[in-house]
Amino acid sequence: MSPDVEQPAPVVGAGPQVLAPPTGPPAPGPAGSHRDHHLLRDPEHDRWRWRARIRRSPTQRRLYRGVVAIVGLLLIALGCVSGPLPGPGGIPLVLLGLAVWSSEFVWAQRVMTWFKAQLHRFQAWSRPRQALALAAFLAVCGLCGYGYLLVLGAPRWLPDQVHTVLDRLPGL
Repeated sequence: MSPDVEQPAPVVGAGPQVLAPPTGPPAPGPAGSHRDHHLLRDPEHDRWRWRARIRRSPTQRRLYRGVVAIVGLLLIALGCVSGPLPGPGGIPLVLLGLAVWSSEFVWAQRVMTWFKAQLHRFQAWSRPRQALALAAFLAVCGLCGYGYLLVLGAPRWLPDQVHTVLDRLPGL
C-alpha cells in the first residue's frame, strides 16, 4: 500500500476496531460541484439509469432536484396537516416525503438511515418491552390529544356521539 493513500485511523477505546473517517482535503472534483458541500448525492452511485442520465446534465439535475425538494416538502406538509385527522395520514406521509428527499439529499438519507436503525433496534427488543414502549407511546399521544382538546376544544366536524363521549371528560 502506498504511503500517499490516507487510511482511516482506528478510534481508541471503542471496543472492536472502529474506523474514523479520514481527515484532510475534500475529494477532488470540479470547483463548485455538489461534492464540495456534501448535501447532494453523487450521480456515480445511482442504481437507476434514467436518474443517472438526468444527473449528467447540470440543467436537468437542478430542475430534477428542485422538483424532488418541492414534492418532498408537499408530502411532509400534507403529513403535518393530516396528522390530527382520523385515518392514516401524518406519519406515513412525513416518512414518504423524507424518503423522496433522501433520493437526492445526503442529510435526508442520514435521517432515514438513523430512523431505520432505531426501528431495527426496536424490533430486536423482547415482546414485553415492545408492548411497554408501545403503551407508553400511546399514552403520550393520548395526553397530547387530551391537551389539544383542553386548549382548542372538540372539532365541530366530529359526530354527535363523539361529542357526547368527549363532554364526559374532565375539563372539556
